[in-house]
Amino acid sequence: MLSVNSNFGASVALQSLNNTNKELNEVQNRISTGLKVASARDNGAVYAIAEGQRARVSSVAAVKDGIDRASSVVDVALAAGKSVGDILQKLKAKAVAAQADDLTSDQRDALQADFASLRSQIDTIANAAQFNGANLALGSTSLNVLISDLGGSTAATGVGVQSVAMGLPVSGAALLTDLTDQSAAIAANDLISFDLTSSTAAGTFTVAVEVTATMTVDDFVEAVNAASGGKVSASYDDQAGQFTYLINDTYYDELAVTTGGGNADVLGVGEAFGNVSSAGSNTFQVDGFDFSLTGSILSPIASTDVSTSTAAATTASNAIDSAITSLNQSLATMGSQAAALDIQNGFLSSLSDVIEQGIGNLVDADLAKESARLQSLQIKQQLGAQALSIANQAPSLILSFFR
Repeated sequence: MLSVNSNFGASVALQSLNNTNKELNEVQNRISTGLKVASARDNGAVYAIAEGQRARVSSVAAVKDGIDRASSVVDVALAAGKSVGDILQKLKAKAVAAQADDLTSDQRDALQADFASLRSQIDTIANAAQFNGANLALGSTSLNVLISDLGGSTAATGVGVQSVAMGLPVSGAALLTDLTDQSAAIAANDLISFDLTSSTAAGTFTVAVEVTATMTVDDFVEAVNAASGGKVSASYDDQAGQFTYLINDTYYDELAVTTGGGNADVLGVGEAFGNVSSAGSNTFQVDGFDFSLTGSILSPIASTDVSTSTAAATTASNAIDSAITSLNQSLATMGSQAAALDIQNGFLSSLSDVIEQGIGNLVDADLAKESARLQSLQIKQQLGAQALSIANQAPSLILSFFR
């Protein structure tokens, strides 16, 4: 029916054109922003997930900044220790030279003057080994470094197994085979098994983690989480020296930790399951050493005099040898701690990259696909405009009926 009051064909063509324009605007926005989900209007659920992960990327970046600062503190202390070691070597040479019997008193006094001058530089170096207000080369100080944006703040509670607390807690960077407290005898190639069972249904899910000679406490925790596929949530509290394993699968309600190797109470072997809480830990403690003349490492040479006699020079030489040995041991420990921070920093870098890639998978637009769609919608828009024009001309046919 032809009518001047309504034009159904034009209405349909207009609706189609409006839909095409709407789609075209969406495609143009995706191309201009590179995002298929740029706001909550596009997809509220995906936008919320992406924003949460963006917040975590920022948190990880803040943790990395803290680790970088801590690494700088350790590097400065290591540089100070190396300089002190160089001075000790020079002091050793002076002490050995003073052992000669043919030296006159004036020559011994000259050696002692050089000896004292070199020794006085040690405190200057130790006092100057400061970065951002922290000094790990002066006094037995320690530095707690935040190494993760998760854990340590909110307790996780549920059914699981918790190990006995160690009398002397160790950091997460310690070797697993070094955990000998509570009569543990953990060795490389030991299998630590986690058996999940249900009190109401048949079947057992078993996770086995093999101990290696280089596996750290943190490595072990990560291995349990990875091997269980999330069914077991493992964590380690380095303040209490305690492992906690929570059941994450509602199908299971019982957990047993066993091993075919030696006794491993500190890992939770043989402990009964029940309701447990895990505070976890997201800090790493870096221990400092006193490289000053008042510290235990160098205090034996603080008042040494090589000018009095050959015997005194020999005593001084022996004391310097002991100081060099202790200093090198301290530097080795500090170097291991620095390496642990580097490993964690590298992990956080990889974690940040993976999270950002995951965000991209959620919100990034496929520009090749959108480009092809843009071409299609532009043609569709032109056709829609032409169809609307034709539909709008239909009522004009009525005029021909009155000629």
